[in-house]
Amino acid sequence: MENVFDAKDAQNYIDRINNLVEDTHGLWGKMTVDQMLAHCSVSYEMVYEPEKHKKPGSIAKFILKTFVKPKVVGGKAYSRDSPTAPQFLITGRKNFEEEKKRLIGFIQKTQQLGAEAFDGKESFSFGKLNSQEWNNMFAKHLNHHLSQFGV
Repeated sequence: MENVFDAKDAQNYIDRINNLVEDTHGLWGKMTVDQMLAHCSVSYEMVYEPEKHKKPGSIAKFILKTFVKPKVVGGKAYSRDSPTAPQFLITGRKNFEEEKKRLIGFIQKTQQLGAEAFDGKESFSFGKLNSQEWNNMFAKHLNHHLSQFGV
């Protein structure tokens, strides 16, 4: 798996994103390319813009930590048409160029902060994660959706 904290790997994600065009169609799923870019940014929003999202309550957080966390932060890739958490659902069309720029900015910021900034950092839904778990979460999600759109 790529390392989102490595400059070369981060640039690879950015290059893949830059290969998308406004009318790129997904190979599976229902999202448009602009919705996919906005969807991929949600993981980063929860780190950098947490006020945009409602934190899960104690019961929901227990369920997330117990049942969802291993799938999200583990090393195994997501399958096609994996279920989507409600806060990641994007409705309506978005501005393609703005969403592309925003996601690239989040990738760059994460890489520049580095693994040390994420080691032991509290996740919105899963509690404290180590830097490898953060990497897995970001990398798997990006790979899944960039592959969905053929880049």
